[in-house]
Amino acid sequence: MYQEELPYQIRWAEAEDWTLAMNMIWKTFMKFEGPEYTSEGIRNFLDFITDEDLFHSFLKGKYLMLVALDGDRIIGAASVRDGNHLSLLFVDESYHRQGVGQSLMSCLCEFLKNEAGQEDITLKAAPYAVAFYRKIGFWATGPEEHYSGIKVTPMRKRL
Repeated sequence: MYQEELPYQIRWAEAEDWTLAMNMIWKTFMKFEGPEYTSEGIRNFLDFITDEDLFHSFLKGKYLMLVALDGDRIIGAASVRDGNHLSLLFVDESYHRQGVGQSLMSCLCEFLKNEAGQEDITLKAAPYAVAFYRKIGFWATGPEEHYSGIKVTPMRKRL
């Protein structure tokens, strides 16, 4: 897996990482995205990351997640579902703008292309993240969408 002299480790998440990763995701979501969401959108996001079915899909290997760790602290997480759809990408606030998100995406894209045989990766970007995804080669495939209190822009990148 891609790890060119990084000051942190990136590896596939293990069962014991799940709760810590979701707690980091929730904290980061509430700080950077939550203020832009309706109460319905916040509730729907929380329901998604705490859903037992999602956790069971993860345990069965149907919902893949990479984690970035600084020592034993989870500082980032990226997950993919449906073969090539980025489901979550979050980096702990104190590690923003240090390349953690880019490293997670590089590892994930490398895996999807070389091991899973995918040709592209799709996602639905929150408003806060659109500029980041454009910077790493994604383009919008449609206008911003609104549903269940959540705003997203559909995006794609060739691998």
